[in-house]
Amino acid sequence: MNWDFIWVGIGGFLGSIARYSVGQGVNRYWNSAFPLGTFLVNIVGCFLIGLLFGALLKGHLSDTQSRLWIAGFCGGFTTFSSFSYEALSLLENGKFGLWGMYVLGSVLLGLLATWGGITLFRLNSF
Repeated sequence: MNWDFIWVGIGGFLGSIARYSVGQGVNRYWNSAFPLGTFLVNIVGCFLIGLLFGALLKGHLSDTQSRLWIAGFCGGFTTFSSFSYEALSLLENGKFGLWGMYVLGSVLLGLLATWGGITLFRLNSF
């Protein structure tokens, strides 16, 4: 058995529950068209993945702990944190063209793909 997948799965489970809980909690007190719950989860997730990656780099997290908390929990809490970390890594490595392709491509194609999926169902294509 590969325990790496187990640790990532446990972290993902916990992160997904945390994301849902924060979203529900915020939405209970925030009545607006602005998606504050998701916004806060994304910002907190980005900060958390930064702290955890810093701890990993300094040797304060083991590989197993990084799978649980970085790949698992942060991945389940918000994939935006992974996106932000990867985009920042491209910038720090001087890969500006790849950074632009990744950021613009992820946002624009992600929005287009979501719109396409919604549109297909609205047209009763399925």
